[in-house]
Amino acid sequence: MSDDDRDLELEYRPFSLDLADPLETADGTIDSRNGFLVRITEQGTDDGPAGYGEATPLQGWTESHADCEAALARAAEAIESGSAAAIEAVDEQVAARHAVGLALTDLTARRESTPLYRYIGQGPMVGRVPVNATIGDGPTVETVREATDAVDRGFNCCKLKAGRRSVEEDIERVRRVREAVGPDVELRVDANEAWTYEEAATALEAAAEFDVAILEQPLPAGALEGHADLRTDDRGEGVDIALDEGLLEHGVDAICEAEAADALVLKPMALGGVDVARTVAAWVSELDIDPIVTTTIDAVVARTGAVHLAASIPDVSACGLATADLLADDLGKDPVLLEKGSAVVPQAKGLGVEGVWEE
Repeated sequence: MSDDDRDLELEYRPFSLDLADPLETADGTIDSRNGFLVRITEQGTDDGPAGYGEATPLQGWTESHADCEAALARAAEAIESGSAAAIEAVDEQVAARHAVGLALTDLTARRESTPLYRYIGQGPMVGRVPVNATIGDGPTVETVREATDAVDRGFNCCKLKAGRRSVEEDIERVRRVREAVGPDVELRVDANEAWTYEEAATALEAAAEFDVAILEQPLPAGALEGHADLRTDDRGEGVDIALDEGLLEHGVDAICEAEAADALVLKPMALGGVDVARTVAAWVSELDIDPIVTTTIDAVVARTGAVHLAASIPDVSACGLATADLLADDLGKDPVLLEKGSAVVPQAKGLGVEGVWEE
């Protein structure tokens, strides 16, 4: 155990944040995000550095709230034996591991007086990373309005949620958005596993016609061969297939073996931490698969961690990080400014998040 690994203390406290508007999902309605804020400090120091992490479980993606809390309790006890013991204590509870790992990394980066993205990536300074606007799965008129508003605010990449209506209606939504935003805005479509293969093939052909760059998770997560077949369908020339839920279902090895994806969506909270996601990003980039970082409707600590993750990935594509406005409240001030379709990366020590633990 190194000197820097001794005498650490892990504390955690629950939080509940209301969403700005209820979010309808296949698993039900989400109207709040409930999780745990984690702080790791050096025992016996009142003014030393502190590292912050966040565990915000999400049904279908992570462990339950109760299992997450139990894992954090184990980590708080185990950290007396060092940081590795704390990580090991959370076992396979990915949200808890995300929080503990992020807090430890934040603490170390603060000690070394370096922004977190430079600590994890060992790369050059990065001022900003591109982000996409996420357009909800609403009626056509609403979809067009949201997309044009996003473009007016400086976004040059819009991801349209789809799958709650017929494929024909979704195709019409895409057509109308393309007409409204013009040819220079990148469009992506996320079906969230909603379609059959026949429906996905129809959507893929239309996506090529309307110059959609990425079709994300068109089939259920288990349909690995189906996604591979879509990638080789001549009707979808120019459209990349991205997997999100499929990554958690199959893992990188199986996806690569099946040649089922051009891009993978990396959610640090669901993967078990920024460090895990960074390893996956480096791995798949070498295989010519595009890593795209997104959040799971996280609070400011995890969102900022995801921004640093994206900044550590060379030439990263537009990422799904512009999600702060989904929350009505937050844990503290957001250090990430969104400007002209980019997230301005904090250059302070560590995460750059302050004031979240104040009583």
